[in-house]
Amino acid sequence: MAGSVNKVILIGNLGSDPEVRYLESGSAVAKFNIATTESYTNKSGERVDNTEWHRIELWEGLAKVAEKYLKKGNQVYIEGRIRTDSWTDKEGQQKTGVTIRANSMTLLGGPSGSGSGGDGGGNGGGYAQQAPARNQAPRSNDPIPPSLAAGSDDDDLPF
Repeated sequence: MAGSVNKVILIGNLGSDPEVRYLESGSAVAKFNIATTESYTNKSGERVDNTEWHRIELWEGLAKVAEKYLKKGNQVYIEGRIRTDSWTDKEGQQKTGVTIRANSMTLLGGPSGSGSGGDGGGNGGGYAQQAPARNQAPRSNDPIPPSLAAGSDDDDLPF
């Protein structure tokens, strides 16, 4: 089989506000953790919650959206890919860690179980954005400004 797939889909809650920094080039980078929880009943009939933490990394437009809209407790839908990073810590020890580099993010609502603040859950106040693909033609579901729609009489374009 030719090729491979590296795709991750997560729905979880932010453990803290995003940390956003800007590189010298002007590129924005946002990092935060989200928690996903799996619940099940064990053989003894007890409910067990298993929480996993995932390190998320966003770049450019997605990072700016995160900086503006994401807060601790928000529920988000993330699509991205797994990246394994290696570094040397202050004591000279080699470390590795897994990061999810997101290419799509949707804000699903306010804090989980929150009765106040945010939009109260659901998707009423949600915000979605995808990272732009290189050399990508406009998608068919992209909104078309009224001035560019077919049959528009107020067309000021010179061609």
